[in-house]
Amino acid sequence: MTPPDLCPACGARNDCSMARADTANQPCWCYGVSIAPQVLQALPLEQQNLACLCPRCANVLSQLPPAQAERLA
Repeated sequence: MTPPDLCPACGARNDCSMARADTANQPCWCYGVSIAPQVLQALPLEQQNLACLCPRCANVLSQLPPAQAERLA
């Protein structure tokens, strides 16, 4: 099983704020983007809804502010 701070698709850090104790009370970057349902459905069932994808695998880098996209890429 993939740890909650890693992308279940590629294994890279996903920068999920909710997966870290020091930022768990902050909304995750993924709350501000729209991830295509087919991207999420492409994950194996046992990996769905357990950890955030990284922005690259979620295909949302273009939806993030430039500075944030560079940091998360």
